[in-house]
Amino acid sequence: MPSTFFTSDTHFGHERMVRLRGFASKDAMDAALIERWNRIVGPDDTVHHLGDVSFRNTSETRDILERLNGTLHLVEGNHDSRQIRNLPRWASVSQIAEIKLDGLPAVLCHFRMAVWNRSHHGALHFHGHCHGAMAGDSQCLDVGVDTAWADLGPIGNDTIRRVLAASPAHREPFQRRYETT
Repeated sequence: MPSTFFTSDTHFGHERMVRLRGFASKDAMDAALIERWNRIVGPDDTVHHLGDVSFRNTSETRDILERLNGTLHLVEGNHDSRQIRNLPRWASVSQIAEIKLDGLPAVLCHFRMAVWNRSHHGALHFHGHCHGAMAGDSQCLDVGVDTAWADLGPIGNDTIRRVLAASPAHREPFQRRYETT
């Protein structure tokens, strides 16, 4: 049965990420990201990429995307040019997306939100952009490749459930306002 995966901030070909991730070259980093992706994701699976795909030129990025397993959906990041967004490999491209994951609504955006549609009713929020630098909670998760739970690859339901369950409870900003000390 096909599975759904999430990822963000692959930054294929980005020199700064090569150094931060400890690779010797752009090609070595890209090869590791592709290998990890294809080890996790099957051809019939779905992957929601939450932005900042590549710093390679358009033809190199197109070639990389063609090597990746799965049906790919892009939620635009701040580094995704029009040329990258228009590549034919994407099944869909949006600035924000709402899906169901195991029956729960989930809001997908490159940027982390403080509140999102139906967050006060238990909806989930997956984002990137932070490269694992901001703690999430029981409803909000950074799905970027640089998080400890991603290990440079897309993450699936088992990982999502485990990380969310181990995170502090989600509290809406308006709940905090009315709490007494």
